[in-house]
Order: sequence, then structure tokens, then C-alpha cells
Amino acid sequence: MSSMNGPRDAVGAFAQLAWKRAIVMLVGASALTWSAGAAAQSSLPLDRIKLPPGFVIETVARVPNARAMTWGSEGTLFVGSSAGNVYAVTLPHAGAQDAARVRTIASNLRDPAGVAFRNGALYVSAVSRILRYDDIEKRLDAPPDPVVVSDAFPRDGHHGRKFIAFGPDGKLYVPVGAPCNICQPDPEKYTIITRMNVDGSGHEIVARGVRNSVGFDWHPQTKELWFTDNGRDMLGDDVPPDELNRVARAGQNFGYPYCHGGTIADLEFGRLKPCSELVPPAQNLGPHVAALGMRFYTGAQFPAAYRNQVFIAEHGSWNRSQKIGYRVSLVRVDASGKAIAYEPFAEGWLQGQQAWGRPADVLVAPDGTLLVSDDSAGAIYRISYRGGT
Repeated sequence: MSSMNGPRDAVGAFAQLAWKRAIVMLVGASALTWSAGAAAQSSLPLDRIKLPPGFVIETVARVPNARAMTWGSEGTLFVGSSAGNVYAVTLPHAGAQDAARVRTIASNLRDPAGVAFRNGALYVSAVSRILRYDDIEKRLDAPPDPVVVSDAFPRDGHHGRKFIAFGPDGKLYVPVGAPCNICQPDPEKYTIITRMNVDGSGHEIVARGVRNSVGFDWHPQTKELWFTDNGRDMLGDDVPPDELNRVARAGQNFGYPYCHGGTIADLEFGRLKPCSELVPPAQNLGPHVAALGMRFYTGAQFPAAYRNQVFIAEHGSWNRSQKIGYRVSLVRVDASGKAIAYEPFAEGWLQGQQAWGRPADVLVAPDGTLLVSDDSAGAIYRISYRGGT
């Protein structure tokens, strides 16, 4: 039987539906902060992570596909991702039970893995473009439209994700990887680390022969650029090593595609240029560990023996018969700036041949602790030193 109050009932039903939707939206908005804090206390098996005596690890935020990290001047942690979004994270203080607040400040970008901050603006890499979000820390709840700083980079997706950072010279450093596993692409467009002015002008090449660098930093004392580089695939389980390289002067060639690890001539291209004419690594790393983000430790929260040492996020192998990597490693550097040792620092994301997480970047926090991003588990961890033996 039809009701004589049909139109009125329809309006009422519509109002109720709108009210329910509003409640869902409000709950969802508030849940963004809650879920980050709740998930930070969730069941990620951090008890499996092995650290040197006195160190502890905790989850401080859940950030989907978290890749490179950088700090804003007002303490905001900005996180790039491999899934189109860029995040602003307000972290709780060490030891506090407050929830981290995670806000999406950019979306629908192409692999916005790299983030850098300067003069109030956030710079984001999106494969072929560098974007800038002005006055971002004052506009986290209503982010501005981006300004295109440069769209001069290749559009290739293969090794297209870009770690970016500002150097001591105030310029923005941007790498361009090889558009292949092994090939000989245009050396003016690929296999390079470039730098440019903040407005996108003044492009120049800093390093050549770089297959795929997804992390770099500057020595705190010498100000020399150091970078990780991923070795080529399909030469076997144990060849070639990934590399940690040191740039003594602009324009040096670090080997790709002719030479790997300083001594291994490539089967296809090695005859074209001998290893003796190319710059060897400062430190060979594990084969296929996928060394990504790296930072010199400049804090004071860790013991003095860690000062000015290199932490590296090893994302983990994908095509090795026995997986390796999936850890944070440490390269020890002596007073002269020479690498002298390579050892694990935090490991346990790989259990047997099953990985529950993959470190992607490391970053020293203002309080001297070390943050680690994990794009597989979607997490940001904090490693701190609590003392003891």
C-alpha cells in the first residue's frame, strides 16, 4: 500500500541518509589520527628486530607505502610514497602515548617518492617533474596547488622514482636512473645525478655512471656527496654488489654500464671502458640488497661511536635465490672520511625467506633518534638508544 506522506517521507529519508553520511565522514576524519596511533601500537613483530645492545625500536606512525622522508622547519615529518600520495606526519614526542597525526597533502601524483624541504616549501619528485608546495606547514589542512619547478626529466618509469635533497650549496639534487637493467643510454639524460637552482634553472651534472641512486647525503665535515647505487641484475646471486659511492669532484664517472663494484667488467659493455678509468665505490655493499636511503648520523642521542657514520636502508633483494637485505646496515667511516667497515645494524624484517617489512629510508630526527620508513608494512619506526649493555 502506498503512503499519502510519500514526498515528505522521501525528504525525511534523504535527510537521515545525509545525516548518516555526515557522521561517517566525521568519524572517518577523526579516525585518521586515531588509526595512526592505534596502528602504531599494533601487531608488527618488532620483537624480531635485532639491534646492538642498548637500542630499541618502536612504531611511531603508519604511513602507506612510506618512502623518502624529510623534516619541515616546524617539526613536520614529510613522507613520499610509491602510491601517488605525499603525507605530513606530526609525531608524538619520544616516550609519549599520543597518536601520530597523518595527513594526506598531495594525491594522484606519479610515484612521488622523493621529498625535500627549503624556505617553508616542500619539493616533491614525480618522475619527470619536480613540484613545489609553498608555505606548506601553515597549510597542512588545506594544501596549496603545486608549482611546477621543472618538467625537464625523462618520463621513463623504469628507475623513475627519484630521491631528492638540498645540498650544502643550496641546490636541489635530482638523480636520473637507467631506463633499463643494463644498457648504454644517452649519458646527458640518464645514469646521472644532477643539481639545479631552487627555481629549476641551472641544471648541471654532478655524477655520471650511476645506475640507480635512491639515496644520498653529504659528509657533515667534508661536505662531499655520498650516494647509494643499485647494481645491475641477471649476473647471478652474488654479482655485482650494490655500492656506496663518494663524489670527490663534480663530473666523476662511477662505472655504469661498463664496470660494477670497481673491478667487475660488464659482460656486454665492459670492453668499451676499463674499470681503471672509472671511480671505484667507497664501500661495496651486499649483492642485490637494494640499498636505498642513506644518511650520516649527526645526532647526539646515540653513543659517540656512531657520530658521522652512515646508516643505509636495504630494501631487500627481489631476484636472488636466497633473499638478503631487508635491514638497516651501517658503514663505518674513519676520521679522514674513508669507509672502513660494513655491518648490520637493525635486522629481522626478513625471517627465513619471508619478509614482513622492507626499509626504504632513514632519517635523523631532531632529538637524535633514527627514523626508518617501511613501504611494505606501511610504517615509520623510531630507533633510540636507552643505554645499558
